[in-house]
Amino acid sequence: MAETINMPKLGFDMAEGLLVRWVRQVGETINKGDVLAEIETDKATVEVESSASGVVLQLIVDQGTMVPINAPIAVVGQSGEKVEDKTEDDRPKTESAPTPLSVDSVSQAIAPVQTSSTVHGQSSILKASPLAKKVARDKKVDLSNVKGTGPGGRIVRRDIEAALASNQSSVSSVQSAQPNSQLPGTNRENTAVPVTKLRQAIGRRLVESKQTIPHFYITHEYKMEALLEMRKQINAYLGENEKVSVNDFIIKAAALTLRQFPNLNATIKGNEIIQFGNVNIGVAVTVPGGLMTVVVKDADQKSLRQISAEIKSMAARAREGKVKPEDVDGSTFSTSNLGMYDVEEFIAIVNPPEVGILAISSAREVPVVERGELKAGWRMKATISVDHRVSDGAEAAQFMQALAGFLENPVRMLV
Repeated sequence: MAETINMPKLGFDMAEGLLVRWVRQVGETINKGDVLAEIETDKATVEVESSASGVVLQLIVDQGTMVPINAPIAVVGQSGEKVEDKTEDDRPKTESAPTPLSVDSVSQAIAPVQTSSTVHGQSSILKASPLAKKVARDKKVDLSNVKGTGPGGRIVRRDIEAALASNQSSVSSVQSAQPNSQLPGTNRENTAVPVTKLRQAIGRRLVESKQTIPHFYITHEYKMEALLEMRKQINAYLGENEKVSVNDFIIKAAALTLRQFPNLNATIKGNEIIQFGNVNIGVAVTVPGGLMTVVVKDADQKSLRQISAEIKSMAARAREGKVKPEDVDGSTFSTSNLGMYDVEEFIAIVNPPEVGILAISSAREVPVVERGELKAGWRMKATISVDHRVSDGAEAAQFMQALAGFLENPVRMLV
């Protein structure tokens, strides 16, 4: 029996996704779990896997179409099986003017993404998909010289690739040429940089968080000598691509500590606090145009090597724009690590609907006093941000003390 494949919901705040490319075409055989299409969300370009095996009988939407979540996008069944074609009124469309989006219906017309650009001093409106704009930006392709072949003349990725292949695109300069008489940094023109969907999503989420969640913050300083020494010993036995990081230890430690403090591994719904049964740690990863949170599921039950391998794999997919749905969904507590940037201390904003996030700074060699003696020691500061509706300062402080029990005695994470 034919099965309809729907636009998946990737994250609690996702309402729609842009169908960028069909990987499989009508008539092609596909197995359950094979990649059917690529969609672009506020977070990244994601590969959509088929939930059924058989033959692709129908592709309901065109490439370059914005589709509401749970709307049908394709039909998979047995070869020769008859399916009822969707009428034009049933399909999501790309129109020349914006139309309100209904999550419950696919019959609404959706506006194409438009970008306003200035070319040689003249303003023009270019229709291009977010992915095409990203590729053009990365490859320094002037979109005004590219002819769109997508719906309504929209520029899509294949148009950028074709322009690059034929050497017909012009490379746009990042800075305007200036007379030799001008000093560097003087009389520069303003530059308008379009806000990416990812940056818009980050802004929307964080504004919501700061406006609706009463944050409070607790900072603790940790002794890192034992952890750094254990990491050195472990990595001596591992291959170059398998080596564990300080962040891997911290994620494991945070997950084990959350088992003792389920109130911080939770969410709030109305008058109830829902304490999650699983400990899924979100890890902030820097990607072009912003950051993304990838998720280590059941981090309290995994070894350091498993955690390390998963983060490396997910982070690589995130930076390539090829994350899987399960990479970014389901976190119950988040971490943000700026230790690689020589940061002494910072705070992070709670990632709703979670109630806590841990901001991790650099491990630094600093002067310390122990037993009345001044000496050099490795110290690291971390700050937890907590939703005050769910917890109070005493509990958060106890969490940070308990975290020290793992970070300062890392052998506890191995037994």
